[in-house]
Amino acid sequence: MTFRHHHLLLLFLPCWLAAAAGAWAADTDSRRAAVEQTLDRSPLCQGLGSFYWEIGDRRGPLARGSRGSPGARQIGADTVMPIASASKWVFGAYAAQRYDGRLPPQAVQALQMQAGDDRLQHRSCVRSKTVAECLAQGDNGGRDPAHVGHFSYGGGHAQKLAVGLGLGDLDLAALNRDLHRVLPAAAGIDYRSPQPAGGMAASANGYAAFLRGLMGGSLQLGHLLGTQAVCTQPGSCPGAVRSPVPRPWHYSLHHWVEDGPGDDGAFSSAGAFGFYPWISADRQLYGILARQALERAAGVNSARCGAALRRAWVSGEVQDGPAPQADGTPLAAGPAVEAAPGNGRSRPLLEAWRRRRSGE
Repeated sequence: MTFRHHHLLLLFLPCWLAAAAGAWAADTDSRRAAVEQTLDRSPLCQGLGSFYWEIGDRRGPLARGSRGSPGARQIGADTVMPIASASKWVFGAYAAQRYDGRLPPQAVQALQMQAGDDRLQHRSCVRSKTVAECLAQGDNGGRDPAHVGHFSYGGGHAQKLAVGLGLGDLDLAALNRDLHRVLPAAAGIDYRSPQPAGGMAASANGYAAFLRGLMGGSLQLGHLLGTQAVCTQPGSCPGAVRSPVPRPWHYSLHHWVEDGPGDDGAFSSAGAFGFYPWISADRQLYGILARQALERAAGVNSARCGAALRRAWVSGEVQDGPAPQADGTPLAAGPAVEAAPGNGRSRPLLEAWRRRRSGE
């Protein structure tokens, strides 16, 4: 390159950079508009009550906002709430970190929910002080030999693995110190019940930092996303026992792989109260739909809306149609699986969390 060419490059480079930045800003604006219109028009995002949503990359949020009826409790980026099964992803990352990414077979089996330890009843642990005390309640520590090697969704696998990792005698304060020491990226996530598979609480901000840690490579599980995934649907998967998700997704190391017909392969871990975190299949984007609800299948409902928002962002197009069925064809019905508030499983857990938070 001659001096003249180099001089011209330096002269026009700021213009090129400014044009590129302008194009990126316009692109971000159009994607944000597609998400906002999807929130307004998609049947999958109606009837969810108050919620906060966020989409971002490794550097931080790209777009976010809150939705809800006037006068209703508003959910924001810093609203702390119980995250139920979104805890599983965090504990999976904790286990991977403890093993320095080289998970032994028994840990893999537990994180795949194939260990047969599927008898834990969450409500039996609402007053437990330690992980071991929860495991000792009733038949929580029981193993079903017929379920070993087969997917059976439940919290007992993680509960027993946590005891094996030396967490059995730790109370909540000690559990949180250990969690934050091993996973600094999870500093905004806390145990509120000694249940690694469902006892944590977080704000969207706190959980987003954890997702960025997975994407950025600072956490061992970030390199293992989607690996060693197993078939989950009873009836179509040999030996599968039970799954809370009505989609033919696979289950990796304490997180879902959204790889059914018509899905995009994202990684996720929706919670029973509607907290839905995800990372895109290419690990370039993360997202959260955060809400606190008691309708039946609140996590599934949040996942359906959250996936529509993800499609809107990636495509830049409004997503106002129904979600796909298991065979990839559209669902005929609208969004939420409706039920009377306070269904039997969720209300006692949510009320127990509120008591712990208030110090009762």
